[in-house]
Amino acid sequence: MVVPLTVTDEKSIKLIDDALAADKRFGYFLIREEGVESIHPYDLYEIGTEAEVTKMTRLPDGSVHIVARGARRVRLKKIVQRDPYLVAVVEPQLDRDDDQMAVRALSRDLSGRFLQLVKQAPYLPPDLQVVVMNLTDPARLGYLIASNLNVPVQERQKLLETESLRERLERLSALLDRELEIVRLGKKIHKEVTGEMERVQREHLLREQIKAIRRELGERDDEVTELHERVELLRLPPEARVPAEEEIGRLARIPPGSPEYTVTRTYVDWLLGLPWTFATPDRLDLRRARRVLDEDHFGLNEVKERILEILAVRKLKPDARGPILCFVGPPGVGKTSLGLSIARAMGRRFVRVSLGGVRDEAEIRGHRRTYVAALPGRVLQSMKRAGSSNPVFMLDEIDKLGADFRGDPASALLEVLDPEQNRAFVDHYLDVPFDLSKVMFITTANVLDPVPPALADRLDVISLPGYGDAEKLAIAKRFLLPRQVREHGLGPRQLRVNDGAIRALVETYTREAGLRNLEREIAALCRKAARKGSLAVTPDVLPRLLGPEPFEREPLTNGCLGVATGLAVTRAGGEVLTIEATRMPGTKTFTLTGQLGEVLRESAQAALSCVRSMIAEDFFAGSDLHVHVPAGSVAKDGPSAGLAIAAALYSLVRGVAPRHGVALSGEITLRGRVLPVGGIKAKLLAARRAGVRTVVLPDRNRKDVPREVRAGLQFEFVSTVEDMVRAVFGRASSPS
Repeated sequence: MVVPLTVTDEKSIKLIDDALAADKRFGYFLIREEGVESIHPYDLYEIGTEAEVTKMTRLPDGSVHIVARGARRVRLKKIVQRDPYLVAVVEPQLDRDDDQMAVRALSRDLSGRFLQLVKQAPYLPPDLQVVVMNLTDPARLGYLIASNLNVPVQERQKLLETESLRERLERLSALLDRELEIVRLGKKIHKEVTGEMERVQREHLLREQIKAIRRELGERDDEVTELHERVELLRLPPEARVPAEEEIGRLARIPPGSPEYTVTRTYVDWLLGLPWTFATPDRLDLRRARRVLDEDHFGLNEVKERILEILAVRKLKPDARGPILCFVGPPGVGKTSLGLSIARAMGRRFVRVSLGGVRDEAEIRGHRRTYVAALPGRVLQSMKRAGSSNPVFMLDEIDKLGADFRGDPASALLEVLDPEQNRAFVDHYLDVPFDLSKVMFITTANVLDPVPPALADRLDVISLPGYGDAEKLAIAKRFLLPRQVREHGLGPRQLRVNDGAIRALVETYTREAGLRNLEREIAALCRKAARKGSLAVTPDVLPRLLGPEPFEREPLTNGCLGVATGLAVTRAGGEVLTIEATRMPGTKTFTLTGQLGEVLRESAQAALSCVRSMIAEDFFAGSDLHVHVPAGSVAKDGPSAGLAIAAALYSLVRGVAPRHGVALSGEITLRGRVLPVGGIKAKLLAARRAGVRTVVLPDRNRKDVPREVRAGLQFEFVSTVEDMVRAVFGRASSPS
């Protein structure tokens, strides 16, 4: 076949010049993948075409326009030269002898059907009919038809590689059938679309005439007509279209001055404002998603891997029912920003609803239209704000939901989050089922305990316990400091903070699991720099800029009789508790103070009974015991302080002080067994912030100690209270 080509690169122009100087022949070989810069033999298909240059024209821009005619099929044997262009040894490929009768029959059939295609397909010139009718060679007929079919280049290569002429014509027959069917369907679709357009144009003309007549009569229904047009344009599902048309019909009969007109119009606006059918396309490129997560967050590798796994499943099965993620962790660890990153990685829109303090079920399900100023619930309000049916929807602070006489919002959320039910979520205001199954719901909580069990059962919990000092240092340098510098309008040289100053901010000015206070202190430095014009911050100038250090570098001074250090988890992350015990003359009264919860009080009672059973003499006779946990304005609860209370009581009774820098966490039984507890990483981060050297944990928590928090800490794993006594009061501890 004759093919025109425009050649622009220097190597190919040199090849054409040399071919013209010799026998005017060169080879065509298809590259397996586009965009390959350096061609290797395995980048080319083995079967190609020998071509002859029949005409060449040099263009003013330096490129060359040639006309080449295909001569015969050749097989690539070996490349013998790479520069300035590829030179290869080839061998001719002849068609394999076949049944000539079958070949002629196939040739006639192909010729007839291709003539039909030329008549029907608008992209084929009519002159091809004459060419086809005058071709008698079946091989040339096959090449002519293949070159004019609209098929992928890989299909053409397969035809070129087929040695048997009969097989080539049979494969070409199947491609021709497919092309004829595509052209037939295209004509049918074009006819239907044209008919639909004519119908729409006719209806539009009639509506314009009706509007003109109504204007002449002094009637006003522009608003109703516009609503009807919106219904047609939005292509609502039947369950929404029927009530919408009914309400618009009622609207046309209600006087505009009537209060009912406003109520009905508001309802219709909400009904038409929801994204019933529009959805943003997902971008499920895992490499890009990982890059986005790394750009927005430092560390959190376990969380990132979990998110990437969910995206990988969605890539394989787009309609898969994904889990309802629940990020649990103290304030400031990045729960909300993780939701933003997921939305950015997937190319979806992001919407957030804060559930803190919500007590009315109608906040979720909406108010019924019979109430004055009724509105849909927060779920559908947020869906309208998102503008798509598949946003990333974050339900923030799910642990702060309340309940009162107006209903239980947590129960209403069950329908929202349950994949079996949210396909037809019914808001009381709209009273029409809305599909929430495409939404990716993400929830956040500081702690999971207040969440009702039925709701927690639907959540896939991912813990974010907090950051260590090294992680905070890296995050401050990479994220917090540059962001605050930008937000305060500072130049790159107006504020210079060295690593020592950032480390001092982390260790002595902020002791928290998250990063909010650290960012506030950095913002304070930015304000100082804006006030002074420029500022260089070192550890020595921090007290002058930010005031005295709120935290001591070594706050633990335990080593006193009746004093032990415990570890606990609160909404703000891990905390260190100082537990004090004292004895005085009395009548065997046991007093607990420090705003302790019921579970913590029971742990203290169990610790007292356990210690009394260990010691032979009755130290309780004629005495009162008092256990106090300082910071009485803060409520404290949980069973994990039992081991620390037992250590404080044992120290008081035996008159031996615990070793300095030791902290404990574990639940104990009356028989002295030590049971495992939760929140290990958050507790260990708090211990490191407080300067703890040795941590005593239940032996069954040995597997829960993360590698990233082991540095700088020694561990004692105990199974009984006797083991704890030996670890805290006896021999020196050994590193884990």
